[in-house]
Amino acid sequence: MSRRTEKVASLLQQELGAILEKEYPRGGPLLTVVDVKVTADLGLARAYVSIIGSEEQRTAAMEFLRDETKNIRHILSTRIRHQFRRIPELEFFEDRLFEQANRIEELLRSVRKDDGDNA
Repeated sequence: MSRRTEKVASLLQQELGAILEKEYPRGGPLLTVVDVKVTADLGLARAYVSIIGSEEQRTAAMEFLRDETKNIRHILSTRIRHQFRRIPELEFFEDRLFEQANRIEELLRSVRKDDGDNA
C-alpha cells in the first residue's frame, strides 16, 4: 500500500468508528472498525468490523451495516468532504479474529489441563 492509501485508510477507519458509535443502536453488540483497506484508485474501501455479541447479534449487525451502507457513506461524506474529491464506495466485512483467538486460547487451556491430569 502506498503512503497515500495508508493515510486514507487510517482516516476512514477513525471516521467510520465514530459514525458507527453514534449511528448503531445502543444495547446491541460492540462494533469496532478493526481495519480498512483502500484500493489504489481510492474508489473502494473495505472495512473490517469486529462484532462482539451473540451469533444473532452479529448477523443483525452485519445486516444493519449492509442495509445502511449508503447512509453511512453519506454521513462519511459530510465529515470528510473537504479532504476528498470523491468518497470511496464502502463494503463491510466481519472480522472474526477476536473470536478465533479466544477459541485458540480455549484449546491451549484444555491441552494444558489434559497434560496436568496425565502427569
